[in-house]
Amino acid sequence: MKDTIIKFAKDKLHKIWEIQNFRDLVYGCAERYGKKTAFRLKRGEKEETISFSKLQEEYRYLCSTFFALGLRDARIAVVGKNSYAWSLSYLCAATVGVCVPIDKELSAEDILNFVYTANCKAIIGDSAILDKLPKEEGILYIATDDTAAGDTVSVLTKKGQYHYTATGKEIDSFPIDREEMSILLFTSGTTGSAKGVCLSQKNICANILSTAKTVKASPADSVLSLLPLHHTYECTLGFLLILYWGAGIAYCSGLKQVAKELQLYSPTVLFVVPAILEFMLKRIKKEVAKSCPEKYKTYFTELSLREALKKIPAPIAFIIKKKIRQSLGGKLRMFIVGAAAVEPETIEEFLALGIVTLQGYGLTECAPLLAGNSDFVLNPASTGIAIPGVELRIINPNAEGIGEIVAKGDNIMLGYYNDEEATKNAFVDGYFRTGDLGRIDENGFLYITGRLKNVIVTANGKNIYPEELETRIGQHDNVEEVLVVASTDRQGDVVVKAKIFPNLEKIKTALGHLPSAEEITDFVKRVVEDVNKKIPSYKQIKKVEVLSEKLEKTTTQKIKRFGKNMSDQPQSGNSEANIDETGGQDVSA
Repeated sequence: MKDTIIKFAKDKLHKIWEIQNFRDLVYGCAERYGKKTAFRLKRGEKEETISFSKLQEEYRYLCSTFFALGLRDARIAVVGKNSYAWSLSYLCAATVGVCVPIDKELSAEDILNFVYTANCKAIIGDSAILDKLPKEEGILYIATDDTAAGDTVSVLTKKGQYHYTATGKEIDSFPIDREEMSILLFTSGTTGSAKGVCLSQKNICANILSTAKTVKASPADSVLSLLPLHHTYECTLGFLLILYWGAGIAYCSGLKQVAKELQLYSPTVLFVVPAILEFMLKRIKKEVAKSCPEKYKTYFTELSLREALKKIPAPIAFIIKKKIRQSLGGKLRMFIVGAAAVEPETIEEFLALGIVTLQGYGLTECAPLLAGNSDFVLNPASTGIAIPGVELRIINPNAEGIGEIVAKGDNIMLGYYNDEEATKNAFVDGYFRTGDLGRIDENGFLYITGRLKNVIVTANGKNIYPEELETRIGQHDNVEEVLVVASTDRQGDVVVKAKIFPNLEKIKTALGHLPSAEEITDFVKRVVEDVNKKIPSYKQIKKVEVLSEKLEKTTTQKIKRFGKNMSDQPQSGNSEANIDETGGQDVSA
């Protein structure tokens, strides 16, 4: 499809109100939006709402309790499913000290690794997660569940009524250094390969304000939160930006509940990854083809939704569009999509239904947004233009203008945690090196064409770091060398593949005889299956190639991440096996 610019008004911006830090955000929202709903919560069969004024009150109280517990300037881990308690804890932890959001899908061992690496003094999390963690002296354990025993977030918030007064309402005026690290995010599942991204409140507030200048919502809007809050994409845009807008947030109970909860909450805006968008579109087309008049069925099975709607009579098209929108809650007006590339045709399909889909581009290190489509700029084939306050450049371009994307702006991270060398290597001439390849056209539109970094990005926007999986696999005695690469399954979706050169001497010793090719493959498959049991399903290795020769290395004996090593096609003499015959992907958030 040719690049289609639907709108182009590059210099237009929305008016904003200034915030310097998270306290400004919470207090400013309370002043502007007062008793309007900030959060809609399910309490069993009942629904409870938290107003912006109530959020400010509970923010004051919980921060005051954190002061009383000696957590000022402390590292505080937050881990668990999306919830109001998670969101409140994040705001308070980042205000009084440093918040360390951790992926709830990680094993207890990996969660503790990050807690120790960050030197956390407290862990706030779901009781089901806390129960799996060994209790360490000097660390506070605080449950997010209202029904859990002991000092839960709710209990500590109530205690804060006393502490707020006793501390002389310190939280209202104590200095917040917006230039210092307030958020510490780890990019991987093991400390052996993880990088800690250090973000300040200046970084995040700059990203909120830049985005608000280009995309507008209001207290009349509402969001159903689908993606995990420990990611900066959902946290900055699907949580903090939503509060800034004065819109309301409801948390989805799980992807299986999306259809039901779209009806329950009737959101106007959804933050999604491409996999969710594609799933919705397939379901819509299937339902329309099944329910439309018989004479029009072939249109919806053979043509795109957009083309089919043009071919049928306008009154019937109107009825179909209305039913589709009703299936999405009845009020949905905008998708914001990120974390992976989305097909331009998908954006056009939803535009035909009257739902705008804004694609953007960013990274954790950029808090996260760098470029995006907006209320003024919409190009389905592009990830948009640089947001206000961000400068994008292409370095070392080839003949087609494709090179590495670098960025500069107040939203760029402070650096990598306790890693001066990695931080130094991440910048060139004051610009952050994204590790991604792209080009920028004459109108400023950014097109992502590939990746320099090793990260594997699945269709559902999950980032998978090969080094993490290589560390895990390499710990097994039966493995001598390993390289993890991207591959595709039978449906053409991105999956993870491990290329393994086995330790033949170890396998021979274990068997007591010279192993056959089948026995070697079985040993290697068991190693991968053991690793898969210990990691979230979206990271799991779906293919394994058993190598007959060692991997190519550089002169310094490092395994090359280019050339035939990175080929997805099995080399002569090697054997390939599927770990998961279905080749399916987990699209859970």
